[in-house]
Amino acid sequence: MAVDNAQILADLDPDQLAVVTAIRGPVCVIAGAGTGKTRVITNRIAYAINAGVTDPTKVLALTFTARAAGEMRARLRVLGIANVAARTFHSAALKQLLYFWPYAFGGQFPKLLTTKSGFIGQAITRAELAIPAQVNSLREIAGEIEWAKVLEISPDNYQEQAIANSRSVRLPNNKSQNENLAMISQVYEAYESLKRQERCLDFEDALLLTVGMLEEDRAVRERVRDQYRYFTVDEYQDVSPLQQRLLNLWLGNREEICVVGDAAQTIYSFAGASSNFLLNFKNRFPNAQSFRLSRGYRSTPEIINTANQILRTANLVSDHGSELQSANTHGDKPLVNGFNSTADEISYVVSQVSKQISSGSDSSEIAILARTNAQLDQVKSALNNAKILSQIRSGERFFERVDVRDAMRVIRSASVLPSDIGDWYADLVSVLRPFGDADYVVGFLRLAKSIQENGGANMRAFLREIEDRAEQNNPPTLPGVTLATLHGAKGLEWDHLFLIGVSDGVLPMGNDLNEERRLFYVGVTRAKQKIQITYSGKASVFLDQFN
Repeated sequence: MAVDNAQILADLDPDQLAVVTAIRGPVCVIAGAGTGKTRVITNRIAYAINAGVTDPTKVLALTFTARAAGEMRARLRVLGIANVAARTFHSAALKQLLYFWPYAFGGQFPKLLTTKSGFIGQAITRAELAIPAQVNSLREIAGEIEWAKVLEISPDNYQEQAIANSRSVRLPNNKSQNENLAMISQVYEAYESLKRQERCLDFEDALLLTVGMLEEDRAVRERVRDQYRYFTVDEYQDVSPLQQRLLNLWLGNREEICVVGDAAQTIYSFAGASSNFLLNFKNRFPNAQSFRLSRGYRSTPEIINTANQILRTANLVSDHGSELQSANTHGDKPLVNGFNSTADEISYVVSQVSKQISSGSDSSEIAILARTNAQLDQVKSALNNAKILSQIRSGERFFERVDVRDAMRVIRSASVLPSDIGDWYADLVSVLRPFGDADYVVGFLRLAKSIQENGGANMRAFLREIEDRAEQNNPPTLPGVTLATLHGAKGLEWDHLFLIGVSDGVLPMGNDLNEERRLFYVGVTRAKQKIQITYSGKASVFLDQFN
């Protein structure tokens, strides 16, 4: 049962309250880092449903990661709203494509590629190119193919467009940039040919085919538009032209849309994202209501002052964004330390992490962020040597682990027993006791405690949550220090943060200085209480403000 409006509107600040009660679109919200935007989005949806503006089954809430979509669904369930479709763009498109495939295309649905690496390796061989099939090379090529596809650039036009857009690729050879771009064009063509031969689709194909289906088939388009009539788009600054085209098809000429974003956190331009859709929203919808959330609830004033200084340096403060004001008490000033070598830098960070844990800090509230995965591998090795448990946030399929599946089977069996009377969390602890203190057990129990504290009535509520997370590959928070790239840390937060490798040639990396500065800003704003920034060799230009 949905909660009443008094609960939905409780404890909102005036700016948040204005957004939540603006339940007719179009609405544009500029929401700074840590200003409570996820709560505002979900409460607005619940308030609109309570007001009879829309039905839960008519809502489509879109975001960019499975974790964020899962969090939206979880918050809506707490508000008593269980039937809202909160999905990533890719998952929403794929669901529609699967449903309408027999009607629109006929035949069996193709196999979906969850990773491009294998096919790219085969494409390199097929194109007879001397590119070592290393993890970084495959990742680099996959990124270029994804960029081209979301901008609808064909293999034939890739090299020309890559040069025009100053694309920079790093392959382990001594070739010029133009030669590398030409080789990627050949790999891209071979990759597409291989997919057709094997009858496979990748996630970009899901978007492209859904767009084509909706554009070409009026009956399908009308059925989809009848299904979804009330739209919310989170992280709107990260939308790509292809995703915007799909959104336009879903929306039609209606105006029931709320977009939420922050141009200062645009960090996926390299992948085809554009903040222009956010910044020009009022041009498309002249009667749109505009709001701004700038009261920061995540970080201390000292951390927020540092973040604001980054914005000012990058000229990111404008009509489309504003500086944050902290709602929290004062804390420690951010620390910056330089070292002669990367080894010395990592050794220092590991020693500081050890001290934090020894002083009583929860290791899962500590994170180390870096620009690249290669840096994280070095840190992981050093933490292992120091016997400090850590987890690299990556594409690992947590819910495919045999031990995790075994635990879920036991939970599923236990959930059919009556557990509405008594402490179901205590029952879950007993159910999981045979699995010991494995990382997934700790993660499941933490998640269960959170669900119980937010009104989860029984073990079935917990089972629904983990099964939903399994479908979206959105694992619970696991014990240990978190290691993540700056891109992978988007949307997350920790009490204690170490931002490493803020060195010349590492951060910034590549040609787009503004995007790299926004990435630095995103990294800093992940910290709640303390942040240490380190570098080795020559300091990054981004640290000039700390002098």
